[in-house]
Amino acid sequence: MTIAKLNETEGCPDAAAGPRGRGRPQIRSDEETRAIIFDAARSEFAHSGYAATSMESVARRAGVSTKTLYRLIPNKAALFEAMVTNRIDTFVSVVNLGACKGDVEAALTEALITCGELLLDGEVIALQRVILGDSDKFPEIAKTFYHKAIRRTEDALADWLRRQQNRGFIALNDAQGAAGMLLGMLAFQPQRSVMFGHRPAPTKDEREQRARTCAKLFLSGCRL
Repeated sequence: MTIAKLNETEGCPDAAAGPRGRGRPQIRSDEETRAIIFDAARSEFAHSGYAATSMESVARRAGVSTKTLYRLIPNKAALFEAMVTNRIDTFVSVVNLGACKGDVEAALTEALITCGELLLDGEVIALQRVILGDSDKFPEIAKTFYHKAIRRTEDALADWLRRQQNRGFIALNDAQGAAGMLLGMLAFQPQRSVMFGHRPAPTKDEREQRARTCAKLFLSGCRL
């Protein structure tokens, strides 16, 4: 069988058509590049620590040039803040989208599953360990993580609880305090077990099961 016939049989372009032109390579958008950079930065910070992580090491891990990295993000402190903010933005979006769902338990479970992906991911737990270890030398990273991650997560969940209270689904005296308790119930024990080397980070199934259990327990105490 000839090569041209084989190509035709296999559904491939006929060789007789001639070689394809190279054309211009597909250009990745800045948004896609930032997402790759944030993933690389999270790994670098979590495994190398804040002090040892450099813009050059993040660029290498992300597979981008340092010129591209500096064009998108000016320095390491800005990179750390943008990396933290990016993940929390996803959580806030999910919580806001689920705020008006009729099934309050399903919506809360969905929000807690997303929160579990943030707080109970192995790299994120390692990152928190790094932040605690480096907070004396770099107090700004602890401050950034608290305000951009911990506080924003709590605020978003508290706002969700207030909306459910206004809709007559639940009754709470302090939505902000309740949000902190709910997040503690979801994340504190698993995080502590991982940080002290007692067990590996929870799997996806374990995180989802914990989120469902926490939602049910929480709503059994405040649902109307």
